[in-house]
Amino acid sequence: MSAEEELEQYETEIELQLYKEYRDVLPMFQYVVETERRFYLANGVDMKVCNADGRVYFELQLEDAWVWDMYRPARFVAKVRVATFRDVNIEELVRKDGF
Repeated sequence: MSAEEELEQYETEIELQLYKEYRDVLPMFQYVVETERRFYLANGVDMKVCNADGRVYFELQLEDAWVWDMYRPARFVAKVRVATFRDVNIEELVRKDGF
């Protein structure tokens, strides 16, 4: 097996572990937040539309969040600040327990 194939296999295994973790932690969160760079689960989301020199950007404040990033050693974070000029998608999850 070549080094490239080994790296690809390693990344596939890490991605599968990440998906399993996502599936396990999903019920703990209220929102799904997607930006051009990251995918988050969060329990608190505040988004502001801002203007800088005539350009519109979005500033997000996330609380009690989980980050989809296979290269991070710790994916749970207390607070996250994201600023982006690109699209942001925020979805509120429907909880099966009624809350």
